[in-house]
Amino acid sequence: MRRTFLKSAAAATIAITTLSFGTAASAQDAGEFYKDNVIKWIVPYDPGGGYDEYSRILIPYFEKYTGARVDIVNMPGSGGMKGAVEIFNSPSDGRTVGIINGSAMVTNQLAEIEGANYKVGDYNFLGRMVADRRVMVAGAASGIKTFDDLMNNGKTDIVGATGLGGSTYVDAVITGDVLEVDQRVVHGFDRSGDIRTAMLRGDVQAMWGSLGSAIKGIKSGDHTLILHGVKNPTGILADVPSIYDIAMKMEGGDRRVQILESWDALSAVGRPVAAPPGVPEDRLAFLRDAFAKAMNDPEFVAMASENDRDLSYASGEDMARIAKAATELDADIEALFVAAIRGEI
Repeated sequence: MRRTFLKSAAAATIAITTLSFGTAASAQDAGEFYKDNVIKWIVPYDPGGGYDEYSRILIPYFEKYTGARVDIVNMPGSGGMKGAVEIFNSPSDGRTVGIINGSAMVTNQLAEIEGANYKVGDYNFLGRMVADRRVMVAGAASGIKTFDDLMNNGKTDIVGATGLGGSTYVDAVITGDVLEVDQRVVHGFDRSGDIRTAMLRGDVQAMWGSLGSAIKGIKSGDHTLILHGVKNPTGILADVPSIYDIAMKMEGGDRRVQILESWDALSAVGRPVAAPPGVPEDRLAFLRDAFAKAMNDPEFVAMASENDRDLSYASGEDMARIAKAATELDADIEALFVAAIRGEI
């Protein structure tokens, strides 16, 4: 875990050196605006989850480089969409930002899910904290130790997910369809923690999610890591089957992998920090600079590592390009994703 993390931190350092910090005059004006001001930081999930923990670890360093006080506001609902919409529709004065579930927001937009009143490409991204490495875990009560167990136990296993269109749901439906898994995806859990509780009871056999959110359960023995979506796995993933390897061995493997690569593009959006559209350019440049410095602060890097939180920084400018790529899919693959998101598969 530490080896992968340090590699991510090094990438953050390299990326930060390429940033353009704007003119001294505009930075000074924005700095005066933020000094002793208050920034509202929206977390679109309940306290205690991965998005909340990432935010609480980073915020002291974001305060350090903005000079502002940062107040966390947890705003759960609709698989992270309620908080994301709140960020998008907030005043454009640069005093509201937040972390969003980027992949879920992209899929909700593609499928025109009710309530998705935003455009991913119109957010003002400060940057990305991490690109989620997606993993599938089975509960200890399920008796499933490997992906082969899941495929060959003669049962229709229940895979838990949060809201329709959320990342845990899309992961399960798309990968299940590609690999022809005998599963029933049950969605509607308020948060991933509720799925994990159901797995402990044996009501749900498996779930998809980020490695960062799953690692505690894996280490405790509550969950078993059985599959992942990484092409070049290292560390804890090295001895676990990759979905790409399995897909390539199936009939029509090239097409299956093409679908999975589009799915992977959603993961690349990851967990960005964003502000609403229309933020003045000097304030946006200042916030991006402060975010980059906070992400590269040695104390923050060490704190994230101690808490088993991966980092894979991307600048605000890079995030805009990543978000565009994730929303411009081949027509037939987009239709598949839309069907999956809407529960038609």
